[in-house]
Amino acid sequence: MTTVASVRDGLVAWVARRSAAKWVLAKFGSRALALLPQAALVPLKRDGVEPVAELERMRRAAPLHRVPVPFGVRVWLVTGQAEAKAVLADTDSFSNDYAKLGAAVGLEQSPGGLGFADPPHHTRLRKLLTPEFTMRRLARLAPRIDEIVTERLDAMAAADGPVDLVREFALPIPSLTICELLGVPYDDRDRFQQLASARFDLFGGAGAALGAVSESLAYMRDIVRRERLAPGDGLIGMIIREHGDEVSDEELAGLADGVLTGGFDTTASMLALGAIVLMSDEQAGAAMRDDDAAVAPLVEELLRHLSVVQVAFPRFARRDMRIGDTEIREGDVLVCSLSAANREGADGFDPSRAPSGHLAFGHGAHRCVGAELARMELRAAFPALVRRFPQLRFADPAPAFRGASIVHGVDSLMVHVRP
Repeated sequence: MTTVASVRDGLVAWVARRSAAKWVLAKFGSRALALLPQAALVPLKRDGVEPVAELERMRRAAPLHRVPVPFGVRVWLVTGQAEAKAVLADTDSFSNDYAKLGAAVGLEQSPGGLGFADPPHHTRLRKLLTPEFTMRRLARLAPRIDEIVTERLDAMAAADGPVDLVREFALPIPSLTICELLGVPYDDRDRFQQLASARFDLFGGAGAALGAVSESLAYMRDIVRRERLAPGDGLIGMIIREHGDEVSDEELAGLADGVLTGGFDTTASMLALGAIVLMSDEQAGAAMRDDDAAVAPLVEELLRHLSVVQVAFPRFARRDMRIGDTEIREGDVLVCSLSAANREGADGFDPSRAPSGHLAFGHGAHRCVGAELARMELRAAFPALVRRFPQLRFADPAPAFRGASIVHGVDSLMVHVRP
């Protein structure tokens, strides 16, 4: 049974993995999340791959709910799909500037990055990244993604006994893909994978994770300095060639680290949780294995159903307003539950469901810039996995689901790959 202490420890570890950690932990220490009431943890919990029943009850009861939290901040959880889309799309009424929360609770600095920036700063930074994530630019990665997937499947096939699908498949694929995207030198790839895994390590504790974040940023700065001297064909080199001194080394390192933060843990979690669904649902596994035309829509249904990013970055109300029957005050914090919104009108998993406008990648100006890259990885990896191992099945111990986390997932998934 998941205890309150384990949930809070998991949250502390997650906060330590994310960019806001330095300021939250510096101000409040590990007791910050220990102060959260159980009601605040509901959108971060799961029952296996399903949202907990309480979140479903909340969604059915009303689209917005007041969440009691400390620090003197009024927080609302948005569970309705239409309301979540409206909040996420409205940059005039809502701000992503983390400094607004910092002012409310006494934090002196903002963590920065695209997720916590408003226009025009956000617009400028996003315009640097967007051209590198078009399908035309990403197409150059497709052959390498296929190679990476094949290499991981070969490694799984060569293993004796059960295989940890998380360590051998789900984690390396996005890590190595991001290496290709950023243009990380081949000789550095083992170190890069270690840095990527360390910053998302649930078991090393908050201090270890914070150290990994700092080491990752230092490594990114070093890569940027090298790319300034001889720009390569990766994302960093392309931005330098096209924008030169318009973008600083610190901004480039932050953007590169943001690509790692946004594209590693999320895609790894999708690969692991998606494998669980494909092993559990015979119809889905057969469709993914036998029908090429079913792959893309099935990936969309997995994205919607799993919603591994459970809540979006917080939004801060710029003015007093009304959303439905709810009065929102200037300065209120709104947190959109993507996992709840994505279940509206489509509660269960249906491998034959036509793709819909899900919120798995967010919505509006802050929608995930790497959405198409994630889709490429999932569309390559899932069919390759079930075709290579048609008798893939669970092994002991059972999947180790995270107790509570912004990004839901499993920390290990033992499987048999052969009869």
